[in-house]
Amino acid sequence: MASASRVRLYLDLIRWDRPAGWLLLLWPTLSALWIAASGFPGWHLLVVFTLGTFLMRSAGCCVNDVADREFDKHVKRTAQRPVTSGALSVRQALLFGAVLALLAFALVLTTNAAAIAWSFAALAISLAYPYAKRYVSMPQAVLGVAFSFGIPMAFAAVQSRVPLLAWVLLLGNLFWVLAYDTEYAMVDRDDDLRIGMKTSAITLGRADVAVVMCCYGAYLAIWSGVLLQRMAPAVVAGAIALAGAQAAWHFALIRDRSREGCFKAFRLNHWLGFTVFAGVVAGYALR
Repeated sequence: MASASRVRLYLDLIRWDRPAGWLLLLWPTLSALWIAASGFPGWHLLVVFTLGTFLMRSAGCCVNDVADREFDKHVKRTAQRPVTSGALSVRQALLFGAVLALLAFALVLTTNAAAIAWSFAALAISLAYPYAKRYVSMPQAVLGVAFSFGIPMAFAAVQSRVPLLAWVLLLGNLFWVLAYDTEYAMVDRDDDLRIGMKTSAITLGRADVAVVMCCYGAYLAIWSGVLLQRMAPAVVAGAIALAGAQAAWHFALIRDRSREGCFKAFRLNHWLGFTVFAGVVAGYALR
């Protein structure tokens, strides 16, 4: 019984019951795999990047909860996280995170030298993000790079290089991360102001909703520009229109800045990413 309770603590640590977090990383990464390979990238890379995304996001949760444990005590939504509440020690969380990261690295070792080399940069950015909230007024931009780094990794694994196209896609995806993580920050704005945390929701003030919508627009514009050069315009237009409709729905959810509406908009974002990914898959299949 005690062991089952311990397992539940570790599952809570990696947000096992909240898959939206790792799906936000998965869809742009898989989209990049398809674009880099001009179609289906093969089962090996599909499995490597799917499992690797889950493992690295889970490892990131371990580091993030250790870094934020003193802040999280003062935020109602996060006060009962395992490390914050003392149910798991800092050492236990970091060891578990290290094991997860090593498993992800073992997967990368089955790809090629370029992907292995870029994985160290991805790890460094992932470790830096939890501490950016103390010093950077828009830490969501740092998260945007971290959450988008599966894109250059995908190109490295497929093409053994990271072309300009990968960085263009990363830039577009960064705008999407800024949009949804600002929605997330809007949920905790009052608590973050009280404890001195830096977030985009605080920095932007009353411009938050407008900037979120502009970021959605920039993301969809950049990605549609890339996709229109590679597949049937009708498929791209359909996928982008559906994603844009979801973004418009998010505006309706966040415009009054209620905690419930902002949190719901954040949690629904993985469907927007899936819509773009589905458009990429369909576009190459029907090309």
